[in-house]
Amino acid sequence: MPRPYWKGYLKLSLVTCPVAMSPATSDSEKVRFHTLNRETGNRVVSQYVDSVTGKPVKDENEAKGYARGENDYAILTDDDLDSVALDTVKTIDIDKFVPAESIEWVYLEKPHYLMPDDPVGHEAFAVIRDAMASDKVVGVSKLVIGRRERAVVLEPRGEGIVLWTLRFGDEVRPEESYFEGIDEEADPELIPLVQQLIKQKTSRWSSDMVSDPIQESLLKIIAEKKRALRPAKKAAKGKPDATQGSNVVNIMDALKKSVAAELKSSKAR
Repeated sequence: MPRPYWKGYLKLSLVTCPVAMSPATSDSEKVRFHTLNRETGNRVVSQYVDSVTGKPVKDENEAKGYARGENDYAILTDDDLDSVALDTVKTIDIDKFVPAESIEWVYLEKPHYLMPDDPVGHEAFAVIRDAMASDKVVGVSKLVIGRRERAVVLEPRGEGIVLWTLRFGDEVRPEESYFEGIDEEADPELIPLVQQLIKQKTSRWSSDMVSDPIQESLLKIIAEKKRALRPAKKAAKGKPDATQGSNVVNIMDALKKSVAAELKSSKAR
């Protein structure tokens, strides 16, 4: 198991237990590139430079600044930043509970696994977890991550708890402004045909459904480069589909053909 990303305490009223948190997702396996000087093959190094003098800025001279006006900044020191939301730096204090289904998906940002960090705290952790699961609620709290206070929810899952960071209200765009122009009602005769298509295409969820074809292709190219072989030539493009570029006038005919094709395909399998 990877090293915990964060350690602290989970607190509910007078019940407290030490916990550790790790991100539930990772992009460390993704192919990453360095920027090189094509002529020398050496890596290109980036650095901060003064916008006026053009000289590099030393690490100890870098500071955070908030723009008050043009070329006018209020500088915040490390002490200023450390003084913000200190109460939530090391404690996840659950102060509210809400029905699990009441939080809209668009507010969920990034999942983390939360687990006990000491055998002594296992019982307290389990009591909080199982009580939430029994009542079908999630806990609402706040947590400082990377100097920024985040709203979070704690969702019981199996033997552990999943902590979701939440987007703030001003980060979520209202769906009404995008969907208000959609006023077309579906033809009742077409719905059963689409339902047949859905039934034919329904299967159990698998992580293979979200594999990254670009990543796989890049890994193949890199492997070929390592073997000092020329990359395989791209396959010749097939003839364009006769249906491309044409407008499907009769959606009923198109759906019937789709259902028939799916039924034929399923029988062949």
